[in-house]
Formats: sequence, C-alpha cells, structure tokens
Amino acid sequence: MNQLELELKTLVIESLGLEDISPEDIDRDAHLFGDGLGLDSVDALELGLALQKRYGITIDPETRNMREHFASIAKLAAFVAAQRHD
Repeated sequence: MNQLELELKTLVIESLGLEDISPEDIDRDAHLFGDGLGLDSVDALELGLALQKRYGITIDPETRNMREHFASIAKLAAFVAAQRHD
C-alpha cells in the first residue's frame, strides 16, 4: 500500500468517524459508496472538506467525473496526486 493511499484510508476513517474499521479493512479498489464501504452523499461532502483541508486542494463539484474520482481509494489517490502537482 503506498503512503498516499494509507493516508487517504486513515482520513476516511477519521473524518467520517468509522471507528470499527482499520485502514487494512479498506480495499484500494473497493467502492467507497453504495455496496462497497457504504458511504453516502453527506459522507462525500465531509470527505471533500477533509481532503481540501489536509492537502490544500480545490474540489469543485462541477468538475467532470468527480463521482469517478471518489469511486475508490485508488482513484481518489490518483486524483489527489494530480491536484497536488498542479
């Protein structure tokens, strides 16, 4: 597991109060919403705010494919990495 993915898993757990889950429990390719981790739209907003605060990135809800970027830890890590290098 790369460092950014581990950080993101920890951020998801801490920012959403998922006390009974550890980073190792979250598969990097598992869906974060719906059938996967079971997050909802409120969780998406909280996670977006936590990402902006932690990494200093801008998340515009109008961004094309935003839902796709938040689909899994692997995709979220790629999105954050791309935003940080801009």
